[in-house]
Amino acid sequence: MIKAIIVDDEPLAQDILETYLGKIPSIELVAKCNNAFEANDALRAHDIDLMFLDIQMPQLTGTEFLRGLSNPPVTIFTTAYPNYALDGFELNALDYLVKPISSDRFLQAANRAIEQIELKNRSNAGTITEEGPNFFYVKADKKLVRVNHDDIVYIEGLKDYVIIRMENDRVITLQTMKSLDEKLPSEKFIRVHRSYIVNLNRIDALVGNSIEVKERGKVQNLPVGKSYREALQERIEENRL
Repeated sequence: MIKAIIVDDEPLAQDILETYLGKIPSIELVAKCNNAFEANDALRAHDIDLMFLDIQMPQLTGTEFLRGLSNPPVTIFTTAYPNYALDGFELNALDYLVKPISSDRFLQAANRAIEQIELKNRSNAGTITEEGPNFFYVKADKKLVRVNHDDIVYIEGLKDYVIIRMENDRVITLQTMKSLDEKLPSEKFIRVHRSYIVNLNRIDALVGNSIEVKERGKVQNLPVGKSYREALQERIEENRL
């Protein structure tokens, strides 16, 4: 889920942007800020991906604020003054929306932002994947067995044991779900229940409070725990068309 903030000293302008954002499921509005100082607090408190920033604000303008950020999020300027566009693009703003902002123009800018943020996230995930191994070893049947990440369909917890279920095999080992959850790469695996960790690439469907995966050619329905559902939904929305 892309996290966004609105920075604007006009309540009506905030409300319009909030309404538009409410129609885009992949973007979550984290905060509405009345000035640059409130925005600075929001950026420090949250991992913000996208900022809609007004230029003409009291005390500190949007351009002054953005210029002072060492690692700013993707920024879209919103203003009633088109003559500031050059300043915005010199600060590497992604887009420049002139008020009153139409819904189609907003959507165009938001889609550009989503594409840029997703590209950046994929690049970061690829870097993390390359740094670590794509397998691990577990003790099973009195030997150390290698398990490749991509072969895993899901992992089932049974008290102090886990069953690592693969497409054509399974491994039972003395292990806890907590330890596996901490060691497995989060870009590939997600915990969906206190008893299940699933390979994201193996999820075929989300149906109500369960997911469908295929194990040994058969469809398996795995429950999704209430406390895990939101995180799973966010990961699915990242790849939703």
